[in-house]
Amino acid sequence: MIDLLYCGNEKVFDGVLTSLLSIVMRDPSKDSYRVTIFTMNLSRLNPDYTPISDKLINFLDGVMKRYNPESSVRKVDVTDLYEELLGHSPNEGCYCSPYTLLRLLADKVDGFSSRLLYLDADIMFNRDIHLLTSYDISKYEFAGSNDHYGKYLINPRYMNAGVIYFNLDECRRTGLFEKARAWIWRKKLVFADQSAILRACSKRKLLPQKFNDQKFLHKHTVVRHFSKRLFWLPYPHTDNIKQWQIEKVHRIFHYHAFDDIYEVYLKDKGAYEKL
Repeated sequence: MIDLLYCGNEKVFDGVLTSLLSIVMRDPSKDSYRVTIFTMNLSRLNPDYTPISDKLINFLDGVMKRYNPESSVRKVDVTDLYEELLGHSPNEGCYCSPYTLLRLLADKVDGFSSRLLYLDADIMFNRDIHLLTSYDISKYEFAGSNDHYGKYLINPRYMNAGVIYFNLDECRRTGLFEKARAWIWRKKLVFADQSAILRACSKRKLLPQKFNDQKFLHKHTVVRHFSKRLFWLPYPHTDNIKQWQIEKVHRIFHYHAFDDIYEVYLKDKGAYEKL
C-alpha cells in the first residue's frame, strides 16, 4: 500500500481526481493506495476557504475502490492544528494559499506509514508511480526533483516541493517539520512552505527531473507538474494551465498522452455533478 497526501479545499476536486486517475491507470500492478487529504476552515481569511465536503471524499473513495477495493480516501480536518501551529504567521498570505502550508503538519497526524508521497493537486503521472516509490530513501528525510526555474535562478540543487517523497521516520528523528514550522514563523519567505522545507532539511535526495517535470512532457516523464510556466511566444508571458483544462492542454501543449484518463475523468465528473 502506498500513502499519498494532498492538501486543499473543495476547489481541488478536478486536480485530485485527474491526479488519482493518472496514478491508478498508469499502475500495471493495481496496487492499493491510502489517500489522505488535509483540509481546514479558514473562512476568517476568505469565505472560499472551507473544508472539503464528506460527499466529495466519499466519491473519491469510490473511484479508488473501483480499481482496488483495499484503497481508501480519507479527509483530515486540521483546522485546530493549523490555528495552533501556523495560524496568523507571516506566511499565512503566501503566494498560493494557506492550504499549501498544511503539509507541514504531517508529523502531527496519525495513520501514515513510514513513507509518504506528498503531491500537489496539479500533477499527473505519465508512467508507473512505483518508478518513484521504489527509490531507497532510508538515509534521507525526503526525495524530490529540481525546480525548473529555481535551479537556474536560485541554486542548482533548488528543489520543487510539488512532489515530495517523505521518509517520516527520519523526518521525526531530525525534527524536519518542527524546524520548517519555525521558519514559517521566523519571516515571510518567497515560496513559503517550499522554502521552509528546504531550509529545515539536513539530508535530501535529488531525483531526476522526470519525477517532477514542470515544463515538458517526454516519453520518459514520470510526473508532469502543471505549474505556472514561461512562454516566449507570441510575446514573453506566463500562464498557469492546469491538467483539467483539457482544451488548453490539447491546443497549447499539444498533449494527447492523457486522453484515456480524460475520458474517465469526464465521466466521473459528470456522475459527481449529478449527485
